[in-house]
Amino acid sequence: MKRDQVGQYVETAAGGEVVRAFVPAPLPPQPAIAMEGELLQVLAAASRALGRLDGVAHIFPDRMLLIYSYVRKEAVLSSQIEGTQSSLSDLLLSEFDTVPGAPRHDLAEVSNCVAALDHGIKQVRDGFPLSNRLFWEIHRILLSSGHGSKMLPGQYRGSQNWIGGSQPGNAHFVPPPHTEVPNCMAALERFLNEEKKSLPSLIRAGMAHVQFETIHPFLDGNGRAGRILIPLLLCSEGVLREPLLYLSLYFKQHRETYYELLNRTRHDGDWENWLLFFLEGVAAIANNAFEVASQLNRLFREDRDRISANARQRANSALRIHEILMERPLISLPLACQEANVTFRTAAKAMEMLVKLRIAEEVTGRARNRVYVYRKYVDILNEGS
Repeated sequence: MKRDQVGQYVETAAGGEVVRAFVPAPLPPQPAIAMEGELLQVLAAASRALGRLDGVAHIFPDRMLLIYSYVRKEAVLSSQIEGTQSSLSDLLLSEFDTVPGAPRHDLAEVSNCVAALDHGIKQVRDGFPLSNRLFWEIHRILLSSGHGSKMLPGQYRGSQNWIGGSQPGNAHFVPPPHTEVPNCMAALERFLNEEKKSLPSLIRAGMAHVQFETIHPFLDGNGRAGRILIPLLLCSEGVLREPLLYLSLYFKQHRETYYELLNRTRHDGDWENWLLFFLEGVAAIANNAFEVASQLNRLFREDRDRISANARQRANSALRIHEILMERPLISLPLACQEANVTFRTAAKAMEMLVKLRIAEEVTGRARNRVYVYRKYVDILNEGS
């Protein structure tokens, strides 16, 4: 559907030239979204996929294993969209400061993304509203170090920005002037916290993401903050009990379509086609996450059976170290000792057994300060990233 009331263009100065910046109309769109036909069918499919994912999290041996892994995978993918080169393995290794060859600034940005996700989810669970204050807190964490650390962390921008192009005049898109950002974000906050929800949560999440990206309220880190908003909204409205839906992989795989549809909402008010794309992504990623959770559950069960059948007198200690690897798929022996509450010798012998069974693998090649990876676990998580 083509809409006339999508927003307005205003002239503003940027980079020594006059440009037309776009100020979006407040949500929800007018005329209202046509909740019918294909859109309703795709919404139902996405809702079913989310429900299945939410359910598997609560029959998993320890749902914190899934959350630990998914938050880190999302942080890597989200940062890769912004141009970093770090992998999931780099991030996991960095958590005990053993990173062979990974760019330090890249890892700082990914680690900040993990911390920002964790903080946002904790605040939402504590009853904190989706608000400008929460966006500032998340942004401050995202840009606490790395490339954007001097780009006003935790503050809305005080100058004009633009997306794509070498200068404002040839930009792909120019967001609202900085003087309009407070009003735009206040309107978005009202939409996020309206008492009587006029639309399903998944529809609202898809709209809120577009609106945030269109406003582009910060000098840097808008993409990461805008992607974090999606699971925050779904958790705050009770659609998901755990933050297991992250769309960075889908947006990365369909990057051109993603940007094209964002622009169509701005130019033509074509929210329906954007929402179809968004909901298809929700269904695809939720179904994939369900399969990954099922694969991990099966891997853990089969490996524990192998340990019990082959470890004999060391079965108890090997099973305990395996539990630690389930919680942290990359680990050093000192940390394994601490977490399992066993002696260094016991941990070393148990880990040796896991290496012989090809469950664990030593990754440093050193005689001291060794680090072990639960290779099949990390490989399953790495699929698609």
